[in-house]
Amino acid sequence: MSKIAIVVLSDPKTGSEEALGRVVNALAVAYDSKMSNDEVVIVFQSAGTRWPEVLQKEDHPFHGLYKDVEDKIKGVSSGCADVFGANVAGLNLISDNKVPGTSGMASFLNLQKEGYTIITF
Repeated sequence: MSKIAIVVLSDPKTGSEEALGRVVNALAVAYDSKMSNDEVVIVFQSAGTRWPEVLQKEDHPFHGLYKDVEDKIKGVSSGCADVFGANVAGLNLISDNKVPGTSGMASFLNLQKEGYTIITF
């Protein structure tokens, strides 16, 4: 069984096909991993902290896919959500990397130490 940590960094505010493609591929990898009974977590970091609010809208074309993997969301980087003004209602704030001047960020190092292969989108 694999351990996969999917980190979403892309920014929905760009409105680009690339940003959408990145988050859709992140969700697709999470879905594939979940269906294969692999251990998978999703972390929203940097401007990617803005994606949950977008994907939670029922009229978003990938809302259903988001809902299918919502149980695999580990959380949102706290400091990044602060900087990027992300609305993260209902999601865990991750602050295990105590970066000075922030409320803490998600730690890639901790994920690696826990045996996760990290994939960024």
